[in-house]
Amino acid sequence: MKILYGVQGTGNGHIARSRAMAQAFTKAGMNVDFLFSGRDPNRYFSMEAFGSYQTRQGLTFQSHHGKIDPLQTVVQAKPRHFLREIRELDVSGYDVVINDFEPVSAWAARRQQVPCIGISHQNSFCYPLPALQCGWLDRQIVRYFAPSDVKVGLHWHHFNQPLLPPVVDIQSPLGVDQNIRAVHQSRPILVYLPFEDLAQINALLQQLTNQQFICYHPQQLQAELQANVLLKPLSHQAFMQDLFWCQGVMSNAGFELPSEALTLGKKLLVKPLAGQFEQQNNAATLARLSLATRLQTLDIGEIRRWLTTSPALPVQFPDVATALVAWVNAGLWQQPGSLLQLSQQLWSQVRYPGYATAEAASAG
Repeated sequence: MKILYGVQGTGNGHIARSRAMAQAFTKAGMNVDFLFSGRDPNRYFSMEAFGSYQTRQGLTFQSHHGKIDPLQTVVQAKPRHFLREIRELDVSGYDVVINDFEPVSAWAARRQQVPCIGISHQNSFCYPLPALQCGWLDRQIVRYFAPSDVKVGLHWHHFNQPLLPPVVDIQSPLGVDQNIRAVHQSRPILVYLPFEDLAQINALLQQLTNQQFICYHPQQLQAELQANVLLKPLSHQAFMQDLFWCQGVMSNAGFELPSEALTLGKKLLVKPLAGQFEQQNNAATLARLSLATRLQTLDIGEIRRWLTTSPALPVQFPDVATALVAWVNAGLWQQPGSLLQLSQQLWSQVRYPGYATAEAASAG
């Protein structure tokens, strides 16, 4: 089977999930070509797992000071160039295109009538989730941004839908003991708020003088210690080392980093990106399941209260990447009902900590 895997490269979460999938494909002896879009080609990092990958400009949403910027999103879209990328991408030689919310490969597959399997958190919003805040435009984005024939949605709970648990690849990085449990107050808080202003984040964290922070941000070009805040440039390996070591995580309300934090048993504070329906719903879901604390603004009082909360315990998720690769390789994605069977099989292996809501506990 010849596969093209398209990945939305705007956020590191899509790349992290696809890295886990790439490793699972390699273990299964399957060769997969990867294509990334949504980021300047020079700004990708730690991409060794993907071999000789391709890049395209694609489409992405622009943000400013923690909010989606609609005007800049339209300005940066360059629709003519986007349409040309779709026309020029030849996917006719592939048996199937797998897609993680990447629009160029998804639309090229539809245009050339090549089957497309969408595997993404965004696909979960195609299902009737409880209390889902999704306007008309949001629904159109979910449906048409990266269309697929088979929609595999990933989420922290199944909500009685054929969803799958998160694809999480947590391996102890070099130099970190796998048995480390981040329960000591002396350990730092890991901060990753790439859509917020770095100067604002730094100024706020330095007011919390009794706590050490490690802050990763795309604007930071080299490691630098300022008072109680260690600022670091983006690096997959260094980030994973700090994620294992930290006692808690402050992040935007994406999907992959909170999934990793839950897997490692890190207490979690999420601040959703304003105007981004996915993050707003993610934050609401985590709070609903009692798996994280939601922060609407960077309020120092609320952050200080969160710092005093008890340590978290791990959520046990199964090896979803290996199960998905086997499902794809066996051609089960073409069989009605197979996704529901896979969903039931994987959720039966999930285990939540005791403080999670009864709704969460009933999933495993």
